[in-house]
Order: sequence, then C-alpha cells, then structure tokens
Amino acid sequence: MTKLKVFAKAILVPLLAGAVVGIITSGSESYEQLKQPSFAPPSILFPIVWTVLYILMGISYGIINYKSLNDQKTKTIYYAQLIVNLIWPILFFTLEARLLAFLWILILDILIITMIVSFYKKDKTSGLLQIPYLLWCIFATILNYSVYMLNK
Repeated sequence: MTKLKVFAKAILVPLLAGAVVGIITSGSESYEQLKQPSFAPPSILFPIVWTVLYILMGISYGIINYKSLNDQKTKTIYYAQLIVNLIWPILFFTLEARLLAFLWILILDILIITMIVSFYKKDKTSGLLQIPYLLWCIFATILNYSVYMLNK
C-alpha cells in the first residue's frame, strides 16, 4: 500500500468513527445543561480538540503501519482504546451514566498509556504523538468526575 493510502486509512478510521458517535450522541442531553466545574471548557472546544486528537492518533498509527512495525498486540491495543474511546460519549451523554462513564474513562486512560508505551518502543515519534491524547483524556477524566459529583 502506498504511503498516502496507509496514512489516509489510519486517519480516516478514527475521524469517521468519531463523527458517527457524534451523530449518535447529538440528540442527547446537552453539555451546557449540566452543572459544570469552574474549569469546564466551552462545548465548542470539544469537536475541535477531538478532530486534532483523532488526526494525531491516525498519524501515529499510520507510522506504525507504514514502517511495518504493526503486530497483533499493537493492533489489539490500538483498536481496544479506540472502541473504549467511542463508547464513552454514549455512556456519558446518551445513557447519562456518568459514574459508569467515569469508570470507563479510567479504563481508557490505562489503555492509552499502554498504547503509548507499545508505540514508543516501536517508533518514538509514534508514541509521542499520543501524548496530547493522554493529557486530554486525563483532563476529561477529571471533568467527568466533577460533572458526576455536581449532577448526582
């Protein structure tokens, strides 16, 4: 597969999956309707940040694929974290299961750390490209817990 195809596929998968989940959750309770902690960002920021993070995620995975460094363990970690990532907004917004969503995002944090370590061992740039994703998800974990506590 050409470099362009490898990276296009790697970037499009998380972007399209994220878009589908965005459509699924769009009719759910609005973020603005919830009691928010003082550090909560405006809702307009979320689609922008997630688009950037999904692109970085795709580039990172594309590097692993393009350099033929991918194996079954790497694929499993990558797709497991992506699936867990995509289920979180459904739990939080559609099902309004904020405590379960908090526990779920803790699993995501662990999977992201595992993925970063795995990717970094294969290609340093690929691992480092995932750091913003981890930082955002740690922030989202704190935000999720705070929203849960304020709205229970």
